[in-house]
Amino acid sequence: MFTGIVSGIARVSDLVDKEGLRTLILDFPTDALDSLEIGASVAIDGVCLTAAKREGDTASFDVMQETLSCTTLGALKLGDAVNFERSAKADVEVGGHLLSGHVDGIASILTVEAPENNCVITFQVATRWMKYIYHKGYIALNGASLTVVEPNKNDGTFRVHLIPETLRLTTFSDKKVGDSINFEIERQTQVMVDTVENFLEARLGDLISAQVQKEIGTLEKIKE
Repeated sequence: MFTGIVSGIARVSDLVDKEGLRTLILDFPTDALDSLEIGASVAIDGVCLTAAKREGDTASFDVMQETLSCTTLGALKLGDAVNFERSAKADVEVGGHLLSGHVDGIASILTVEAPENNCVITFQVATRWMKYIYHKGYIALNGASLTVVEPNKNDGTFRVHLIPETLRLTTFSDKKVGDSINFEIERQTQVMVDTVENFLEARLGDLISAQVQKEIGTLEKIKE
């Protein structure tokens, strides 16, 4: 479990590709991996990965084909920067929102605006995800918990505003139009929306079924 408060930036120092598997070797800031044990979870650009090996400030993570297919990790190159967050502890302050590290898909950057002391980025996702993305709601982008503004359900777009501290601690300051970003929707919102939809679908189905049965009964009486 993660909080969406990015700890910092790591860089790809090596990549080992095998059939159906990619091993990421990442260099982390000094002391960022203190007490990290093999098997521990670390979010890399919002993707929950398992530490397979550690040497000093370098750690390795094995990424299976399914994860490579539905995230941006398969496109990483030597020297690329990634956001990282260590898994949350029981007494941690949740400054963002709870994340699983299970990425839902990839968003693309449509525009990047840079008003003074600010940065505004417009993202686009498949429209089917927009029912979970609402004004002032949460979304995780490359592992960072951010607040949505100006969602447009019709074209699948929304915007986020990034303060200087977020830009300093994450890779967003280097992002440009056309770049791809991992996103994870807020789970409580998804559960509520899906529950309501399923209830309405079942209820309407019952009503339609009852109406059909009524009409069939009427036709049978007419035939008699």
